[in-house]
Amino acid sequence: MLSRPKQLYLFYRDGFRSMVIGRTLWKIIIIKLFIIFAVLKFFLFPNYLQNNFKTEHERAGHVLENMTRTSPDR
Repeated sequence: MLSRPKQLYLFYRDGFRSMVIGRTLWKIIIIKLFIIFAVLKFFLFPNYLQNNFKTEHERAGHVLENMTRTSPDR
């Protein structure tokens, strides 16, 4: 009798090994994830703290101020 984790591993290993179209689909998914997280990060999420504050102390102060600030409607 095999342990549960080993059964799951063998199940997925054998399943992926027998896939034909699935391998192509997984390659497309991985490429799309790479594009989303690696390429678009530079265009959509600029390094705000690095660009607007010179020292680590200023950056830390800005983050602390924004994290501890309470909203006026509370």
